[in-house]
Amino acid sequence: MKHYDALETRDPAQREAALLAALPGHVAQAQRAAPAFAEILRGVDAAAVTTRAALAKLPVTRKHELLERQQAARARDASDPFGGFSAIGWRGLLRGTGARRVYQSPGPIYEPEGHAADYWRSARAFAAAGFEAGDLVHNCFSYHLTPGAWIMEAGAQALGCTVFPGGVGNTEQQLAAIADLRPVAYAGTPSFLKILVEKAQEAGQKLSINKALVSGEAFPPSLRDWLAERGITAYQCYATADAGLIAYETPARQGLVLDEGIVLEIVRPGTGDPVPEGEVGEVVVTVLNADYPLIRFGTGDLSAILSGACPSGRSNTRIKGWLGRADQTTKVRGMFVHPGQIAEIVKRYPEVVRARLVAPVPMDFQVRNIAIILGSLCGFAALSHFVNMIAGIVFLVFCSGFAGTSYSWKRNLKIAAVLVGIAFAFQKLLGVSLPLY
Repeated sequence: MKHYDALETRDPAQREAALLAALPGHVAQAQRAAPAFAEILRGVDAAAVTTRAALAKLPVTRKHELLERQQAARARDASDPFGGFSAIGWRGLLRGTGARRVYQSPGPIYEPEGHAADYWRSARAFAAAGFEAGDLVHNCFSYHLTPGAWIMEAGAQALGCTVFPGGVGNTEQQLAAIADLRPVAYAGTPSFLKILVEKAQEAGQKLSINKALVSGEAFPPSLRDWLAERGITAYQCYATADAGLIAYETPARQGLVLDEGIVLEIVRPGTGDPVPEGEVGEVVVTVLNADYPLIRFGTGDLSAILSGACPSGRSNTRIKGWLGRADQTTKVRGMFVHPGQIAEIVKRYPEVVRARLVAPVPMDFQVRNIAIILGSLCGFAALSHFVNMIAGIVFLVFCSGFAGTSYSWKRNLKIAAVLVGIAFAFQKLLGVSLPLY
């Protein structure tokens, strides 16, 4: 089995020693170069932060606190839009050099990007997903304002892939580009990949894509299997605009393996106290990035440590994946919406006393599936009238099953048997006259 580099398979004790050895210098860099951490870590002896126990005594900085510090700094003056968290910038800022790009995530929260190759460290996730040098990757994350597309592009290019910047939306144009360029790989949200597959099927187009790395939203096993049935092997990775890659899926399909550039803790939500291994808590990361030196950054996401070694041969710690949110922040189409943004909207309308954001669940109307269901019902009615109702029930179940995300004749047989049993119960117990045979 291929691995991105030797770091993935090193002895866990060696990895732990290397991470802990890096902590004192990282904490000192944050205190020296990032004014926010100079304040947050005032009085902390960086040289003494050499164990996880010592790290756990440092304050957790959560995303809403980062946002509040950025907003306060921008309200004072324009010299530090990052609120004191960045060690790089551009001319006219507190830090006058070092930033290649700057991004705006919902909040708004501003994140810098430095000049390091594969700055977000996502190449490791692409390698685990089976991407190879020379692959053409159709990148469907947004290139507008936020870093999502650039996180993926940098990793794919570091692996030697060519990237087509598809962005989001414009489904017909995207499919035309796929037909012309024949990419073998996809990067983006799983929901948009499903849309592309469905639209291609409706148009009679066979997609050239056979592998995918998805992120930005939940990726349930049912959708993974649905894509696999259509020839696309998809893996997920867990990344944020602040921290970059945190963890990634491997062919073992057993949790997500941590990236080599972070120190992860799972803490009790609302506190900085680590929970016992296996217990669900908030994901807190220390990112070994001198340009944006986040220390004990609370992502607001819930997860848990998965015990044991990954069958893929990667020796780093695994987590169980995304298990929900520890705060009131929610995602809509892969983008975070913060409670403060809702509060700002409410302020504009005095007549609104209370407000709540409900993430929309789009209705999934497919002409093919509607036709299958209607045909199944018509067949049921015809067979029940001209043959018998048992034949109609069997036809209805086995035919309508083609409208699902997966097809199983064993499951359909069980469903049909249950429905026939219910029909007999109606006939015998309630005296309902049914043409069962």
